Amino acid sequence: MACQYFAPCEHGAESFTIEIPKVTFGRGVLHEVGERAQALGMKQVALFTDANLEHGPYVASVKQSLTNVGLNFQIFSDIRVEPDDVCVDEAGKFLSSGNFDGVISVGGGSVIDAAKAAMVCAKYPRPVRDYFAPPVGEGIPIPGPLYPHIACPTTSGTGSECTSVSVLRIRELNTKFVFASPHMLPDAAVIDPTCCDTLPSNVVASTGFDLLSHALECYTAKAYSQWGAVKNPNARPLTQGANPWSDLAAVKALEIAGEYLVRGVADASDHEARDQLMWGASLAGMAFGNSGTHLPHALSYGVTHLMKDITTDGYAIKTPFVPHGISVIVTAPATFRYTADAAPERHLEAAKFLNADYKGADFKDSGEIVANRIIELMKQTNMPNGLNGVGFDENDIQNLSNSSIRQTRAIGNSPRETNFVDIENIYKNALSYW
Repeated sequence: MACQYFAPCEHGAESFTIEIPKVTFGRGVLHEVGERAQALGMKQVALFTDANLEHGPYVASVKQSLTNVGLNFQIFSDIRVEPDDVCVDEAGKFLSSGNFDGVISVGGGSVIDAAKAAMVCAKYPRPVRDYFAPPVGEGIPIPGPLYPHIACPTTSGTGSECTSVSVLRIRELNTKFVFASPHMLPDAAVIDPTCCDTLPSNVVASTGFDLLSHALECYTAKAYSQWGAVKNPNARPLTQGANPWSDLAAVKALEIAGEYLVRGVADASDHEARDQLMWGASLAGMAFGNSGTHLPHALSYGVTHLMKDITTDGYAIKTPFVPHGISVIVTAPATFRYTADAAPERHLEAAKFLNADYKGADFKDSGEIVANRIIELMKQTNMPNGLNGVGFDENDIQNLSNSSIRQTRAIGNSPRETNFVDIENIYKNALSYW
């Protein structure tokens, strides 16, 4: 019988480690970035952003803030949405070619993840792919500290400002993979929800479902005590399984998603809802940055690997493109129906936090209840109806499964042991929901 959450297991971990950046949250706090950079000892700043934000008001606020305290900066903006290893290698060359002593990233998860990875390449020069685990890369550990880094998110979903992971597409394989190190955790996160005021509704929905799934995966992940003990505490990954700290952040993030996601998508002038979603995204980042995600994220990489001729409203990106949050949520209802058997109590509790109707429910109903609540939110925010809604059919299931089975760490973090056939079945059950 599997041990219960957080209960000691034979040969299992007996402790967990928590790391988060110094967090500043509030409307207008981008104006504080200069003083915070100065306090970290920065004098020559590498400012990472993307071409869509470079000449906009949020980057302008950060630039003015840096100028006000006399800091020099240069901008790198050649970062694509969902960046790849080639883009990051170029960013690393930019960073190593200047006399920089600090990094500021202003953008969504793509910008922040690219900045983290570029710092690794600049500080310890070699192609970024070498730092990915085999067979994708060489599994080279990041040997030491990086540059001081202030992360400033402009979307309410990824939580990358609070994590020590970077998600990159390996161009040769056309698939996203994750690499992580405590050294990649930003020193500070400056979170200004004003950035979400002008986001298109579909972008808020996609990023909002990313935060929802981050929190739900953290809360239902395999417990840290079920992972093997690590002899060297400095080698313990922060993607260590569910723990009491990740629970705290995940629960609040779930409550925020349950109450504010539909409102934030429906009305850009609803500042309360959009501010709450921005806070929820950072909380979910704090949660999964210290526990890890599991199957919905693992399966999402198959979707973005094999996506076909498809575009998404609200994103000025050439086809094929399925935003990360949508690639996650289209399989989530089927996934949580599957994982609930291994942790029914946790799934039912999570459904309650999401404001699901659970009256008269038993633990055996937990998967159905949480899945139905996700589907309800998907309908209310005009999300695609499962895999069919993003261009896949039953003929794609084997290829999707072949792609996702490579995400071993995330699959291993599932509360239920999962093999290739299980993944095929989840994809089959995720083809459509209504």
